[in-house]
Amino acid sequence: MRRVDGELTRQAAWRVPPPLGKVLSGVEEIAESTKLWCGAGVVMASVGGRRGRRAAAAGLGAVVVAQLVSNGLCKQVADRPRPPREWFPHDEVDDRPDSSSFPSGHTAAAVAFCAAVAPTWPVAGLLCAVPAIAVALERVQSGAHYPSDVAAGSLIGLAGAWLVGRSPRLLVRRLL
Repeated sequence: MRRVDGELTRQAAWRVPPPLGKVLSGVEEIAESTKLWCGAGVVMASVGGRRGRRAAAAGLGAVVVAQLVSNGLCKQVADRPRPPREWFPHDEVDDRPDSSSFPSGHTAAAVAFCAAVAPTWPVAGLLCAVPAIAVALERVQSGAHYPSDVAAGSLIGLAGAWLVGRSPRLLVRRLL
């Protein structure tokens, strides 16, 4: 698994054309600290009526769950080093965090937001998937994560969205 993970990381670093790498970095910069998902939630709540408010609340709730699990729990337990700097032909590798590589918190937040929004407002979920995919690709291409870190972040995001989608029913069952 480690060998495949390393090979895929090196391939992503060398095969992504520099102009595409710049676009991916720009999207990731906007998504840093969940700014993109908070902004999307504000827009949805402002222009989407009741459906937009429900989608925004679900998306932002899922982001909180995904961030708590990925950054608050998993990164503290895993403590996986980032991919080696020498694998990357660009200077983006110098701008990565010192925290554990596993899992990708950026990807967890992106996937959580999209997956939580989609059931309520499918078109908005699909539109948000475009930058979410860009964020996931950028995390490997920039040297911040291995593909398995991004895959784990995606699973955490999906689980966070599922939990937020189920939580009203679970709470009602417990309270009644």
